[in-house]
Order: sequence, then C-alpha cells, then structure tokens
Amino acid sequence: MANKPGGWSDTMDATEKIQNICDQVKVRVEEKTHENYREFKAVKYIYQIVKGENYVIKVHVGGEDYDHLNLFQALPCDRGEIVLHDVLQHKTKDDPLIPFN
Repeated sequence: MANKPGGWSDTMDATEKIQNICDQVKVRVEEKTHENYREFKAVKYIYQIVKGENYVIKVHVGGEDYDHLNLFQALPCDRGEIVLHDVLQHKTKDDPLIPFN
C-alpha cells in the first residue's frame, strides 16, 4: 500500500497481475533493449497511484541478470493502456527498486 497519496509503495513480491503486465510489454522491452529474452519473470515491484498506476518492476531475464521496467497503466475507464517508459538493464537480484524516468 502506498504510504501517502502520490507516494510510492514498499517493495512487494510480484503477483500474477504484475506478471501479466510484464507479459504484455515483453515485446516492447525486447525492442527497446535489442534483446531476445527466453526468461522474463517478474519478481518484485513498487507502485504509485496517479490517475492510474506507475510501476517499477524487477524482472529476472536469465542467469544473474535483471531488468527494471518503468511503466504506467491507465485506469480501466481510460482503456487500461500500459505504457513502457524506460528499462534499466544489467541490474542484480539485490539492486533496490527506485523510481526512474
């Protein structure tokens, strides 16, 4: 749960909903990073509620390598579109999730 309106949540374990979001943006992540991921498993995330939800999601992409995804999901009344803003590559299992643009 977010600590205050507009604030970021604590880091949480990824859920089926978060994995589903990642599955929907995998192709866009591959285009942005010029990678072809055989593994793409959401493990942790933080979120912020702002006329939809901002997410930073840690995704295991194989071996010791993780990507951090920065994305936004619009409200259902706004079609629930998911927008991938950016990707940080070559992160580790222990790197903290920090909002970025």
